[in-house]
Amino acid sequence: MELPGKSPQDVPRPLGLLAELTFRCPLHCPYCSNPVRYPAGEELGTAHWRRVLGEAADMGVFHVLFSGGEPLLRPDLEELVAAARQSGLYVNLLTSGVGLRASRAEKLKAAGLDSVQISFQADEEAGGDSLAGAAAHSIKWKAAELVRSLHLPLTVNVVLHRGNIDRVERIIELAGKLGAHRLELASVQFYGWAFRNLQSLLPSLTQVQRAENVVVAAHQRLRGQMEVIYVLPDHHGDRPKPCMNGWGRRYLTVNAMGEVLPCPTAYEILGMHFENVRQRSLSWIWAESAAFNRFRGTAWMREPCRSCDRRDIDFGGCRCQAALLTGDATNTDPACALAPHRAALLPVTGLEQFVSPPTLIRRRNPEPPATAGHSLEAPLWQ
Repeated sequence: MELPGKSPQDVPRPLGLLAELTFRCPLHCPYCSNPVRYPAGEELGTAHWRRVLGEAADMGVFHVLFSGGEPLLRPDLEELVAAARQSGLYVNLLTSGVGLRASRAEKLKAAGLDSVQISFQADEEAGGDSLAGAAAHSIKWKAAELVRSLHLPLTVNVVLHRGNIDRVERIIELAGKLGAHRLELASVQFYGWAFRNLQSLLPSLTQVQRAENVVVAAHQRLRGQMEVIYVLPDHHGDRPKPCMNGWGRRYLTVNAMGEVLPCPTAYEILGMHFENVRQRSLSWIWAESAAFNRFRGTAWMREPCRSCDRRDIDFGGCRCQAALLTGDATNTDPACALAPHRAALLPVTGLEQFVSPPTLIRRRNPEPPATAGHSLEAPLWQ
């Protein structure tokens, strides 16, 4: 499909859509990537989401991730899954598992759900419930068993941080017991609520290296049984990752209020305006909007990125991280050893232990919950 005002050579094709259906969630994880400052307005209604899914498919997107908050809090989730499947999209549900009863799971599968990712906070109940701020670990376990009983591919996602990274071997064992096809050991990324809790959550370099050795061994041992993915935390690397495979190149996010972002945490860049699907088509936003074109390609880069032979590989790293740590999104990501603002990482990464870490600041829900085009049910986790 040729996007408006652009030739196919000018604008890359998007491949994936993250659909953040709601910011509401039964959990209160201190590393949630949801905004600390929630955008104003009502949640996008069913009709708008159906239109977005169809437009995404027309643009060449081939998979949609239904996420949140907790997407199971949307009573129209089955309808949206069916709409995505009818548009030809591969449909993945990213969920805490809280609220996934048997009857609902069966309806979601019948609607066309292709796979499920369930997040766990720890390998054992006490640690998991403590971090989630809710009695959820046993519920998650039952949800995972339910997914496997329906023969849906299961991914287990665990955010690794200072408090649980030393238990990574037990976390791998947990995923095996659950029959997961894939385990994502997702090192905590410091945006949203996690940025406010950075000093409590960032693991030490010693912890990271020890965990890496465990994961490498597990990757070999479990080859053909379960895919194990582990990514080194940005704060302990020397080269930045190509965040989202480059700004506005392969992925887009539509948040609960209908704003379209080049990555889920782009709201961290203060002063940027993100177009809304209530006023614009998804294809126009992708091809023409100022936000998507701001850091697309390499022309915007400063030195040392501008002349770096990796500029078309890592695209200068993460724009949100650059904005948070240096105050300017056009700077080189401090995760790069060549970054002029590399020192922004040192006050934290140089410490093996923190003395008296601050109390965790827990994620809160938007207040009051705003909805449009659908009604709220009683909380599904009760």
